[in-house]
Amino acid sequence: MNLHKEGYAIMAGTALLLLLINWAIRYFLPEMVGFHGLVLIASIVFFILIVQFFRVPKRVVTTHESRVVAPCDGKVVVIEEVVENEYFKGPRRQISIFMSPLNVHVNWNPISGVVQYFKYHPGLYLVAWHPKSSTDNERTTTVIRTSQGVEVLFRQIAGAVARRIRWYVKEGDTVQQSTQMGFIKFGSRVDVFVPLDAKIKVNLNDKTVGSVTVLAEL
Repeated sequence: MNLHKEGYAIMAGTALLLLLINWAIRYFLPEMVGFHGLVLIASIVFFILIVQFFRVPKRVVTTHESRVVAPCDGKVVVIEEVVENEYFKGPRRQISIFMSPLNVHVNWNPISGVVQYFKYHPGLYLVAWHPKSSTDNERTTTVIRTSQGVEVLFRQIAGAVARRIRWYVKEGDTVQQSTQMGFIKFGSRVDVFVPLDAKIKVNLNDKTVGSVTVLAEL
C-alpha cells in the first residue's frame, strides 16, 4: 500500500501540529505525567486516521471495453432512472456511490475512451446524501466516450466534510479504465450516469471496490 500525493502536505502539517501540542503540554504542564500519555495516545490515533484517508491500495484492476467499473470505494446508495440536465439533457440510469471517511478516497476512470466534456462547478457543501447535493454542491462533471461511441458521465461531489476535489483529466484526453482520474479529500459521493439499456450489475447497499467492481455492462 502506498500513500497518495494529495495527502503529503496534510500529513506533514498534522504531524508538526501534533508534535507542537505534545511538546507544549510537556513544557507547560510537566507535573501532569498521566495527561501527557493520554494526549500522546490520542495524537497517534488521530494521525493514523489522517494517514488512512490517503492510502492507495494495490489492486488487480478490472478492464473491459463494455463494462463500467466503480470509480471509487463505497456503498451504492442510488440506482434510478433520472433526467440528466447538464450534458445529456435526457434520461439516464444513475448509480450513486457514497464514500465514508473510512473508504479509500482515490477516484478512477470508470471506462476507457476520450474525455468529451469536463467542467468544475463551485457550490455548497450539503451532506452527501442530501437530494440536492448532486446539483448544488461543489462538483466536477466528466463525460467519456468509448471507442464504440457510448458516453458515460460521472460526477465527483463534495460533501459537508469533503471540501477538496482534485482531478487529473481535461477535455480531449484519452484515458484508460481503472486509472486514477482524481481524489476527493475525506470522502463524499460519486454519481455515474449510463444509458438506459445498460445492464446494471450492482444492487442498493452493495459495497464497491474502486477500479474493480463492475457497475454496469454497456
